[in-house]
Amino acid sequence: MANQPNPAYGPDPITANPTGRQTGSQTGAGQSPHPAPHPTACLALADGTLFYGKGFGATGQQVAELVFNTAMTGYQEIMTDPSYAGQVVTFTFPHIGNTGVTPEDDETGEPVAAGLVVKWDPTEPSNWRATESLTAWLARRGRIGIGGIDTRRLTRAIRQQGAPHVALAHDPDGVFDIAALVAAARAWPGLIGLDLAREVSCTQAYRWDETRWAWPGGFSRREGDGLRVVAIDYGAKRNILRCLASAGCAVTVLPATATAEEVLAHDPEGVFLSNGPGDPAATGAYAVPMIQGVLARDLPVFGICLGHQMLALALGARTIKMNHGHHGANHPVKDLETGKVEITSMNHGFAVDSQTLPAGVQETHVSLFDGSNCGIRLADRPVFSVQHHPEASPGPQDSFYLFERFAAAMRARRAA
Repeated sequence: MANQPNPAYGPDPITANPTGRQTGSQTGAGQSPHPAPHPTACLALADGTLFYGKGFGATGQQVAELVFNTAMTGYQEIMTDPSYAGQVVTFTFPHIGNTGVTPEDDETGEPVAAGLVVKWDPTEPSNWRATESLTAWLARRGRIGIGGIDTRRLTRAIRQQGAPHVALAHDPDGVFDIAALVAAARAWPGLIGLDLAREVSCTQAYRWDETRWAWPGGFSRREGDGLRVVAIDYGAKRNILRCLASAGCAVTVLPATATAEEVLAHDPEGVFLSNGPGDPAATGAYAVPMIQGVLARDLPVFGICLGHQMLALALGARTIKMNHGHHGANHPVKDLETGKVEITSMNHGFAVDSQTLPAGVQETHVSLFDGSNCGIRLADRPVFSVQHHPEASPGPQDSFYLFERFAAAMRARRAA
């Protein structure tokens, strides 16, 4: 199975100490050499492991799944990526917050990730685009951060033991009910069987014409007639919609629960299936019938991330929960048809089980980290999807050609 614990790291057990009170690291072995006298945040894992640190942003408590992200840039895009619903993000890069935040980098209206864990406390921003500090932005938007954590140790624990359920608390007075935090983490049901796409999706249709950011003018608008695309919003990032517009698409966005009849009523030349959070099998309860109805009309279809998993389910494949998932901006993916290796952005905790792909569905891309499926296509028509994020934001843009491939398929159908 994809994403199994890596034995090369060797045993590195973490022992809980619910009565300890340390900051900057986990309690017990591996404590910080510079303990602070007054921790104001606590990260409690379901197995009883505790990490103390300095809280920033909002106060209160969040319960979620804990994942790690290896990207060196783009923390704001990550925090506002709807695919992180139900998750707290540990950043392996130590300097988070040093470029501040700007509204231009939001991938949706509000942060979606439940919280963040960092090595160093955020500093005052130093960037010409910054309009606010990360700490102030988190506080204003109700998201908790914890700094001073041994993120290397935490990341190794996630890799070896799987993405744990956690409770993250921030109290300026440093008062924590440890037993209650651990109990909350243990009681959280997890992402399996959880349909989160419905929660982060738009509630009504809208049109999108903003294109990708470019120096020096920033964002611009698509002009003239475009290829009519209906984008299904399972938690769509704004930069995906910008990439579609930049490829010449006139985009109409519909909610995740849209039916095939509602999609086809817009007379689309192609249908796009967006990224999103949660268990694909749960979302598939209503998404799969819609996709199958669209496929029956022989339209070009393109899916990304959760949209990739939705397409696979509609074609008869199955999905599986990964040990710790793929989250970062440096993931090598091999195109099996060309042999080309692309460096990609990824954010997913479920994967398509390539062993269940039916006849007529070809595997097109695989992860070079663990061999898991990263792309499929139908053998006889322009229906394809990828697990990685060709829109990046943050990350490399090696895979932008996929948007152009989708547009070319619609132009070919129009010309036929």
